Amino acid sequence: MAEKVCSHHKSKKKKILRRCCAGLLIFNFIILFLILIIWAALQPKKPRFTLQDATIFTLNVSAPNVISTTVQVTINSRNPNNRIGVYYDKLDAYATYHNQQITYYTVIPPVYQGHKDVNVWSPFLYGNNVPVAPYNGLALSQDQSNGAIRLTVKLDGRVKWKVGSFISGRYHLHISCPAYIPLGNSKNTGIIVGNAVKYQLSQSCSVSV
Repeated sequence: MAEKVCSHHKSKKKKILRRCCAGLLIFNFIILFLILIIWAALQPKKPRFTLQDATIFTLNVSAPNVISTTVQVTINSRNPNNRIGVYYDKLDAYATYHNQQITYYTVIPPVYQGHKDVNVWSPFLYGNNVPVAPYNGLALSQDQSNGAIRLTVKLDGRVKWKVGSFISGRYHLHISCPAYIPLGNSKNTGIIVGNAVKYQLSQSCSVSV
């Protein structure tokens, strides 16, 4: 008789555990489903970036495999969302030439970007005697002789999304801005600013999150 009572209690406990597990699964499913519905209703969009201009202070090859660069760029960032804010926790800006980094990282201070807000950043990108592949040094000298160079300004960092009082986890953000700069040719749009030359670009950037 005692064995029957024990087996009955065990069976009852198993049923309670199954119900609890099923309840938790259903609850989690409902929460995830609601989050998906809210996210779809808000229609989140990635921030949009534009490279407005580049001011060249220094860009030369001191040896076949050594490049020195001092460039100030102006980057426009726009949040196209109506109900979603963006926290830029960390952003590093730098320049590349033929997929090789030619400046050090320049840190852009953390900032919050509200709905439909626009932020403008103007970081200096430095690189003194940066070693590069010999063919890139030769290519840069050749591009300067031909009257145009093609750099890429990049920003890497982390962002968080804000919806009401909810703040998401961190997401990686990668921005790539092509900068085609005509130097000393008939289509030159450079403006002399002290010992530098400023070029208006207004080129859209690609964004991946």
